[in-house]
Amino acid sequence: MYKRQVNSVAISLGNFDITWYSLCILVGVVLASLLFLLECKKYEINIDFGINLIFWTVIFGIIGARIYFVLFNLSYYLENPIEILEVWKGGLAIHGGIIGGLLFIIFYSLKYKVRILKMTDMAVVGLIIAQAMGRWGNFFNGEAHGPETTREVLEGIKIIPNFVIDGMNIAGTYYQPTFYYEFLWCLLGFVILLCVRKFYEYLKVGQLTGIYLMWYGIGRFFIESLRTDSLMLKEFKVAQIVSVIMFVVGLIMLILGFKGSKFENRYDDYEIEDIKF
Repeated sequence: MYKRQVNSVAISLGNFDITWYSLCILVGVVLASLLFLLECKKYEINIDFGINLIFWTVIFGIIGARIYFVLFNLSYYLENPIEILEVWKGGLAIHGGIIGGLLFIIFYSLKYKVRILKMTDMAVVGLIIAQAMGRWGNFFNGEAHGPETTREVLEGIKIIPNFVIDGMNIAGTYYQPTFYYEFLWCLLGFVILLCVRKFYEYLKVGQLTGIYLMWYGIGRFFIESLRTDSLMLKEFKVAQIVSVIMFVVGLIMLILGFKGSKFENRYDDYEIEDIKF
């Protein structure tokens, strides 16, 4: 019997396994949290506020990601309800995670009377690097891949390292590493957002969020076209529908900012008192 070279279990403690999928998500969460807390320090925002926001955003993000995945595989989970809680095995949809996390940010921002888009601008740089790290969990689980291919084709794509090619040999068949393409896209997006953020004095509040939505939306739309395990809504891929919506919303946010509407004040218009908690 064929045995895949990549082991999904990182550490085994008796009957308890710690999976690489879980560790990849953990690393992503830690990186995103550190970046957000650095933003809090930069804008002199109370650290306790930042920690509470991070903690509950992560919780609601995971819940949202799982609910999203379960809803589009409802018939299976109705027959196997206990597996709904087994998130360490995979099955967290990033779009659901974004929705869940965003809903909590909206609630928290309204509760403390802070601008929602200010919070999302502070979060998106960390979010996209967390998404990049999370994709490696798909690699270790042997999921979120594209169609069948050959080793020769993969070796011809110079940006794919050999260990990824080896890992895409699943049950004796090679597959396109769409997880890796999305990792690279998110990594490039992270660099772009960092560079754009350097010129924050020229940005309107919400524009960085808009750039994130456009960047991730367009990349995910095309990468999703290669995936073979997509969540479907009739004949349409759900992720592609959501990606189009993300791109359009991001574009609108960017345009509104350039028009200089009252909705989009410049960062350097802020007084410290406006963003303390």
